[in-house]
Amino acid sequence: MATVLRVVLDQLTDVVDADSAEASLEVARALIETAPARCEVAAVVPSDAVDAASALSGVAQTIRAPFPRTGLMASWPMGISGGVAGGLLHAPTLLAPLVKHDRAHDNEQTVVTVWDLAVWDMPALFPRATLLAHRALLKRAEKHADAVVVPAHATAHRLAEIAPKLSGRIRVIPGAAPADFRVPTDAVGRRRELGVPDRVAVVAGGTEEQLRAVLASIAGEQTSSVVVFDEPAEVASAIAGAGIDHDRVIVPGRLDAADRAAVLDAAVLLIALSDGSGFPWRAVEAMVLGVPVVACDSPVHHEVLLDGARIAPFDELRDAAGEVLSSPEELHRWAVRAGDRGRAFSWRDHAERVWALHAEL
Repeated sequence: MATVLRVVLDQLTDVVDADSAEASLEVARALIETAPARCEVAAVVPSDAVDAASALSGVAQTIRAPFPRTGLMASWPMGISGGVAGGLLHAPTLLAPLVKHDRAHDNEQTVVTVWDLAVWDMPALFPRATLLAHRALLKRAEKHADAVVVPAHATAHRLAEIAPKLSGRIRVIPGAAPADFRVPTDAVGRRRELGVPDRVAVVAGGTEEQLRAVLASIAGEQTSSVVVFDEPAEVASAIAGAGIDHDRVIVPGRLDAADRAAVLDAAVLLIALSDGSGFPWRAVEAMVLGVPVVACDSPVHHEVLLDGARIAPFDELRDAAGEVLSSPEELHRWAVRAGDRGRAFSWRDHAERVWALHAEL
């Protein structure tokens, strides 16, 4: 009889966080590919989700919750599982049916994942309902989760401060760029449709204030365009306040993996602004493609990007970028370092460590 690992895929239809939705599918696919002998993967999906088998080849079973995702966000934080709890359950996000269970005698496990702590560190950016739901889910995780996966030790330390009862149950397993993340063959056409020229600077993450400051520092430079990934809500205000020509700033909105790779193919540099506790998705993707990275000084960037990026305090990012771009030799050196570090991350490794975690539990 096969051991079934149930994987929660809450955003198959209703995507509220594109990075965690993409990561959830990558985790599920990698778990299927790396499943040990006599183990298989089932998908737990909201009632209105599309057929999981079409989005996830190799899934053994689809288990439908009785509610759409909005209903799960209302019921699961209150401990109403809807009949989908039990067995071995892995959630690639914090949203899971966290209920009391007996791991020792019934071999039931629940593991959840926290990719970032922005809801706690920057609450002003989120609706009140989102804040309340995430706080309730974390409280339930403190009571009922057998383990919580985070992408970095810095994230683990911050989570332990927020939820001290989780001490001893936090496990660090990094994320990765999408599997087979590469420049598409139609990259030029994709960039043409997005209005992205060659030799752009890419800016990712950060707050409105950080983006305004970076754009202001670029405004006087005779450089090509700037592409803003993962833009803050007030990106138009940031552009206006920076005094930079609007025609030089391209804000393509949320892009799929192929479009992101196409844009990065034209990038001479990626500037990672975020100094929070979340996994630096865009910086890791840039490194996978050998794009030099300049990153804002933070514990997560030091840990994840390591020596693959030029890390500097925020007010020194302009000088750091100038160093990287100072000569073709220096640019090549940072491109090589980025590519070397980018190879350290894979969803296959993530999945193997998840299987090992459940075996350990």
